[in-house]
Amino acid sequence: QVQLVESGGGLVQHGGSLRLSCVASGRTFSNYAMGWFRQAPGKEREFVAASGWYRWTGPSTYYADTVKGRFTISRDNVKNTVYLQMNSLKPEDTAVYYCASSPGIARPTATMTDYHYWGQGTQVTVSS
Repeated sequence: QVQLVESGGGLVQHGGSLRLSCVASGRTFSNYAMGWFRQAPGKEREFVAASGWYRWTGPSTYYADTVKGRFTISRDNVKNTVYLQMNSLKPEDTAVYYCASSPGIARPTATMTDYHYWGQGTQVTVSS
């Protein structure tokens, strides 16, 4: 079993920045792909970013087109933590952001069903 706890959400102005953190516990973090998803009111949950980990080549990342160039996902396998640095935030980025882990998958996957464990979510609100 894996437990995920997100933090770092809040209220920020258009153009501002936030950094989300997700601490994982329970199993070997470095073997998992880690992802961030978000869900805005009245909309379906959508992929934001993912971090994979290859034993011989290290991290690999993948981003949704809507956040590419503005958001950066990173991971610290010693601290069992994945981060999402969000810059140049827009009102349309307002959502609940969820961290997820994908046991046994090394590639940075955007497929929601690849993720077995989810955090409780953290609210990000961007004012215009």
